[in-house]
Amino acid sequence: MRKRLITPTPADAQREQHWLDVSNAASVEVTSEQPGFPIESALLPGNHGGWRAAVPGSQTIRLIFERPRTVRRILLVFEEPDFERTQEFVLRWSRDQGRSFHEIVHQQWNFSPSGSTRETEEYTVDLAALTVIELIIVPDINRGDARASLVSLRLA
Repeated sequence: MRKRLITPTPADAQREQHWLDVSNAASVEVTSEQPGFPIESALLPGNHGGWRAAVPGSQTIRLIFERPRTVRRILLVFEEPDFERTQEFVLRWSRDQGRSFHEIVHQQWNFSPSGSTRETEEYTVDLAALTVIELIIVPDINRGDARASLVSLRLA
């Protein structure tokens, strides 16, 4: 029997290599953006700080692909270290350039500075011929002054 030792590769490092490079594949639309926290910070690897909305209330982030894509995994990371609030988000997709949408997930999350400050969601999907993916964030369902933010959005 032949045997050799190999260096293990952490699962996170393996998965990171397969995220779609949206900078070359899609255009992005966003309803608002706080200076210093551009949407690119949430979409591109190596950027830090994430995206933040410039104004309170519901916000939309839309990726529009130049050519149809197949997406099998979606990763979303939200963070709120300072305020207690209930956030709601809807993630949906289109195969006809946004004329019609199909919901992937509609979810709420309770942020609390004393405990739950980070929400990480990873979805296994089978989205063939995707042309648009849209994330709608309601930062506070009680209509407070909270501003939407997103640490990371990745597609594979």
